[in-house]
Amino acid sequence: MIQNEEDVIANSLWTATANPAPDCPPLHGKAECDVAVIGAGFTGLSAALHLAERGKRVIVLDTHAPGWGASGRNGGQVNPGLKEDPDTIEARFGADVGGRMVAMSGGAAQFVFDLIGRLGIECDARQTGWIQPVHNATADAVVRRRVAQWTRRGAPLRMLDRDTTVALLGTELYLGAMLDERGGNLHPLDYALGLAHAAIGAGAIIHGNSRVTAHETRGSDHLLRTAGGEVTARTVLVCTNGYTSSVVAPMDRTVVPIRSVQVATDVLPPEIAASILPQGHSASDSRRLLVYFRKDAAGRFVMGGRGNYSAAATRRQMQVLREASVKLYPDLRDIPWRYAWGGYVAMTADHYPHLSLVAPGVMAAMGYNGRGVAVASAMGKVLADWATGTPESELDYPVTPPIPIPFHFMRKPAVIATVAWSRLQDRLGR
Repeated sequence: MIQNEEDVIANSLWTATANPAPDCPPLHGKAECDVAVIGAGFTGLSAALHLAERGKRVIVLDTHAPGWGASGRNGGQVNPGLKEDPDTIEARFGADVGGRMVAMSGGAAQFVFDLIGRLGIECDARQTGWIQPVHNATADAVVRRRVAQWTRRGAPLRMLDRDTTVALLGTELYLGAMLDERGGNLHPLDYALGLAHAAIGAGAIIHGNSRVTAHETRGSDHLLRTAGGEVTARTVLVCTNGYTSSVVAPMDRTVVPIRSVQVATDVLPPEIAASILPQGHSASDSRRLLVYFRKDAAGRFVMGGRGNYSAAATRRQMQVLREASVKLYPDLRDIPWRYAWGGYVAMTADHYPHLSLVAPGVMAAMGYNGRGVAVASAMGKVLADWATGTPESELDYPVTPPIPIPFHFMRKPAVIATVAWSRLQDRLGR
């Protein structure tokens, strides 16, 4: 069970099967460093690792422990790219900046697998490819355009006909699919813990149970306070994503935390496991309210999708996911469902992650819109580049000012209404 979490979203498969965590004692007393990192998820841990490897003194502060948030709870799908397709990105940001964004995000999955290989992280990583099944003709046209845009840039994507889709997924409910060979899957919490071990090994210090309660600027230095002490740093990186607090205002108002939930079975009987995603692919479909599914390394089936803010509604959504799984794979009908958990992903109004200069010497990166495993890991290196002197104009991702979302205080009813509208459009086949 996830410690210090609501019961309804605490029964995590990844927590139950995780490797040993590093020792990350709470901060006590005063400390100084070159760079202080707030948040020990993929972004913060990647930044801390790359900074420590460059000889910087790094201290990471987290409210709980490495991987406690969405980094240790997600579906473990290492999907390349951003929500928007390459042509759209380059049209908005220009050929130079947009091209760098496309290259960074498109290479983010490979970045993760290369990092895992270099560090020897044991996290069941498999670069088997990511499948995006299409559920209707409209979605098919959208996905075909996506494939065409990426293949023009040399990426290994292709459309699958219906027969191949059925063979790779093990279900007949989709018309076809896109296969992106750059993607894959892993045990997300073990990946986060592996990054934490590696960062500590490189010289970084990680303090768990050390929630940042205040931030002050003193000349060119920054002071971060926790219940047990304070850290003075020349540079601060804010890597809190869906768990961002008002301590780093206005970044807390630039994203909307949305609950995502997952359910997982017991280990499947071999004959059933062999019929579901037989080559170990991950899948996330083309609906507005998509479902994403895979097997873990032991042969458990994992299904995820949109959650809700209340406990009762979250339980209903978990049951919807179980029923959707059985619809896809009728052999799951009598299989016990042992795990059900969730966490918060950060969505942005424009569907892009934000790299924002909050104040002189303070940079924030967040808002991965469900693509956090790959892109957040790569963004951590971008933050490390900035913190070690790379000019903003030369970074692999553009720096934009923080723009609070209007009427942010109305985010929960707005999310509920948007989800209901999206669900209706999916049902109508639009």
